[in-house]
Amino acid sequence: MTSKKHQTDPAVGAEDRARLLAGTHHDPHSVLGAHPVPGGVAYRALRPGARSVTVLSGPLRTELRDDGDGFFSGLLPLAAVPETSRLRVAYGDTVHETADAYRFLPTLGELDLHLIGEGRHEELWRALGAHVLTHQGVRGTRFAVWAPNARGVRVTGSFCFWDGTGSPMRSLGSSGVWELFVPGVGEGELYKFEITRPDGSHTQRADPLARRTEAPPATSSIVHVSHHEWGDAQWMAHRGDTPVHEAPFSVYEVHLPSWRPGSTYRELADQLTSYVLETGFTHVELMPVAEHPFGGSWGYQVTGFYAPTARLGTPDDFKYLVDRLHQAGIGVLMDWVPAHFPRDDWALAEFDGRPLYEHPDPLRAAHPDWGTLEFDLGRREVRNFLVANAVYWCEEFHVDGLRVDAVASMLYLDYSREPGGWRPNERGGRENLDAVAFLQEMNATVYRRCPGVVTIAEESTAWDGVTRPTHVQGPSGFGGLGFGLKWNMGWMHDSLQYMAHDPVHRAYHHGELTFSMVYAYSENYVLPISHDEVVHGKGSLVSKMPGDWWRRRADLRAYLAFMWAHPGKQLLFMGQEFAQGAEWSEAAGPDWWLLDPAYPAAPDHRGVRDLVRDLNACYRATPALWQRDTDPSGFEWITGDSASDNVLAFLRRDADGSPLLAVCHFSPVVRPDYLIGVPEDVPAWTEALNTDAERYGGSGVTNPAPLKPEPHHAHGQAAAIRLALPPLATVWLRPA
Repeated sequence: MTSKKHQTDPAVGAEDRARLLAGTHHDPHSVLGAHPVPGGVAYRALRPGARSVTVLSGPLRTELRDDGDGFFSGLLPLAAVPETSRLRVAYGDTVHETADAYRFLPTLGELDLHLIGEGRHEELWRALGAHVLTHQGVRGTRFAVWAPNARGVRVTGSFCFWDGTGSPMRSLGSSGVWELFVPGVGEGELYKFEITRPDGSHTQRADPLARRTEAPPATSSIVHVSHHEWGDAQWMAHRGDTPVHEAPFSVYEVHLPSWRPGSTYRELADQLTSYVLETGFTHVELMPVAEHPFGGSWGYQVTGFYAPTARLGTPDDFKYLVDRLHQAGIGVLMDWVPAHFPRDDWALAEFDGRPLYEHPDPLRAAHPDWGTLEFDLGRREVRNFLVANAVYWCEEFHVDGLRVDAVASMLYLDYSREPGGWRPNERGGRENLDAVAFLQEMNATVYRRCPGVVTIAEESTAWDGVTRPTHVQGPSGFGGLGFGLKWNMGWMHDSLQYMAHDPVHRAYHHGELTFSMVYAYSENYVLPISHDEVVHGKGSLVSKMPGDWWRRRADLRAYLAFMWAHPGKQLLFMGQEFAQGAEWSEAAGPDWWLLDPAYPAAPDHRGVRDLVRDLNACYRATPALWQRDTDPSGFEWITGDSASDNVLAFLRRDADGSPLLAVCHFSPVVRPDYLIGVPEDVPAWTEALNTDAERYGGSGVTNPAPLKPEPHHAHGQAAAIRLALPPLATVWLRPA
């Protein structure tokens, strides 16, 4: 036995002690816990607020000496560090027994760290964040965070009374990752990371990879374990059987918090599924569900990129909603916002004391329109954070598509910037080369990993090749961005501008309806009547139409049937499907009372909703309307130049050549015996849909009998039919 005068003082040395108290120690495991020393095993613990700390190792019970400031130390009379040991910690009148966090090896392996360092960890959420697991035989939670500029990082939370002093994390080398396994911590615990900045100041931050958060305005992250058992195996197995651009795709855009205000994810699973089944849409598109502090941003200023908003329930509750929609045969799209993030000082902005997620160049960091920060897409770890996030929503939540917000603001260095407010790229151009590379990588990764998923770009410029494959070069020298679909903002703008004109003036603006066909096949398009068109004083869709209430509804019905027949997929924002008169408010949601039978004008609104239901039903049953959306041979003008009559007519054809004839009439007069040229090989035509039908609120000018072609040459065709053209109406006809 070594004499006491040769024994080592087990107390933490002055330098380590100061660094641990300051939160600047990069390797607390080298100091705390059990370590062999001359004379035995030194045991050191940092337990702020503890009355006593006792080490339990087999039959050995050793009470550690209180060294002040929460430090405890002692010399165990052992020849080697024990394989297992526990700490009994007394706080006031309570005693807590646990394994010591500082006896565990790192929980992250070399492969994880290598992939993180390379920016290629496609399952980043499995490595970083908080994960309940069993490590070296002990159950607890592994915390890991990327903070390369930090002088030190500690985890704090409800499990340590929000005093992170006793939970310093270790640096895992050049990866910039800090890690700590905390025994005994399980799901439901609140936590944050306490970061010591380069200047020595401290900041508490929510976990960028948190999979669950507190409901705003609270900002803590929550340790999460999923218990949801999916029931959508059939949907997942077959959702990719038909490429999306060759399949029916009719989208109902929803802001979940306001669709039925006060409803939870689980309540919406019943309500929304039932309503979408009734109205016949193939997909719902959810405005951003990722956690965001300000509800007035509608979800477009995200702080918790990996967590569904807690306003409506837990992550498992959101999975339940998606699962129910899938089991009903309804696809789920989600708005995704990789363009920017808010400046909240508890979230991503200057996360570890310096620009980290945002670009270090002030001219590249600040988004000029929204007061937010733009991601540094040239930094591989940031790009990895976002690419993995796209994969995360598709794999973990079974989302069928991502509609990527504000793509144009990402693609151009001078977007909304004045001269002198931006710097050209290395080629001397205005293109953001980092954003191009990021979008290509994101799309390629999602399509490789997630069969059946579609990505959709909200891109408002004429950028070449948005929906072209990434490996195919275009005339601009860039490969395609690799999206599956793109919002057709030009069609939306031009067609709404046409509809806003009084019919007497529409003849002079006829090209606003027909110009879209000049470029209809340059990309794979979605025709969007989204939330952006019915807010901020723009008025609802029906209120954009001129004239009295009858004319407005008739115009709306005719316009919707034109939209459903036009090449491209459809998207309609909630409330517009029943002609809501007021523009949307996130505080109130749709005016459902307009459909209440007790409301005198309810039949007017129900008529429009019934039309949308029938449009969807007829659309889904008619391959000519969707099978060749991206093939010019699927469309043929009958007349695109009957401006003086406010008439346009065209054929849509499916893969077998079977046609549907759409005739749109945007004048408030009836035109009896209107001659429309048709192919001579169809013996008779019958109405498939007429927006002037009385059941929709129309005047009832219809063509009930089959229409047989006459041998008249009209509109370049060898035959013609005589049609009773209703006022302000669209008529669909198919072979009888």
